[in-house]
Amino acid sequence: MNKRPIYPFTAIVGQEKMKLALMLNVINPGLSGVLIRGEKGTAKSTAVRALADILPEIEVFAEDPYQLDPNQEYAAYLTLRGILQPGTPETEQPDIVRRKVRVVELPVGATEDRVVGTMDLEHALKKGEKRVDPGILAQAHRNILYVDEVNLLDDHVVDVLLDSAAMGVNTIEREGVSFSHPARFTLVGTMNPEEGELRPQLLDRFGLCVHIEGIQTAADRVAIMERRVAFDLDPEEFAARWREESQALADRIRIARSLYPEVEVDRPLLFEIADYCLEVGVDGHRGDIIMLKTAKTLAAFDGRTEATSADIQTAADLVLPHRVRRQPLMEIADNVQALRRQPSRSSAHA
Repeated sequence: MNKRPIYPFTAIVGQEKMKLALMLNVINPGLSGVLIRGEKGTAKSTAVRALADILPEIEVFAEDPYQLDPNQEYAAYLTLRGILQPGTPETEQPDIVRRKVRVVELPVGATEDRVVGTMDLEHALKKGEKRVDPGILAQAHRNILYVDEVNLLDDHVVDVLLDSAAMGVNTIEREGVSFSHPARFTLVGTMNPEEGELRPQLLDRFGLCVHIEGIQTAADRVAIMERRVAFDLDPEEFAARWREESQALADRIRIARSLYPEVEVDRPLLFEIADYCLEVGVDGHRGDIIMLKTAKTLAAFDGRTEATSADIQTAADLVLPHRVRRQPLMEIADNVQALRRQPSRSSAHA
């Protein structure tokens, strides 16, 4: 039975800032994720699944719950196998398989044990052996972790997610068992601001933030309806129509990943980043660092090895809105450029 095609990423109408933020994060997971703020029905989950569908397949060890990379994480695989499957000969070579990048969803009611991993009590009771039941962070390694309504999660669970997204590692310490495993993933959180905001300390931990709303032009709304109806009538034919554009985007993302380490940023642009953060009133230094990484990723996505001032401006719109110092009850800024031009703000924080 053939799997139903996923709605193509390149067929999504509008929401360009959201699509750009998602693509930047799959190129460079070191951006620490993206928070998408906006109302329901604005293609958030559709975009995430569609983007995952066009990403290059990854190699994994067969039956490995930690999704480790056979080319770069073989030593970690042997270490984990020795902990979780004691007695397995080191000479035993595991099979390697290829599969698509997955979208791992985090339930709203997820506990810390479910996220991090915990002891398999049933196995311990039946066989008297300690065995760890891998958590969601193990499933998310090298995949996309999608957290809908992240503002409704327990703050401590959000902290754990953001720590792993920033560090690329998850540590399990349960009932005498202590070990770490890689947990590098593209974190995508969504929320409706009408249902409550995240604490500023948690907001700041998301690398990028975009605010989206329903399309406001009649022509684009008609295009959305026409494309959706065409997809529902014949998903295979609709997907085939967009296959060439989808492949071109997949190739562009693949090239950007390899190009990113070569991108350079001239020192005057570092001062431009610092000026942005100072002028709009950003606390701490995370905003500066993420702006730098975002500007480099934008350059790589554009096929360049040098970042420009235009990259800095685009990065500012993605990185700074949720980091601007706000008074109580103030909304998160949508236009960083306008804030930068306000003399009262820049003089207040000079």
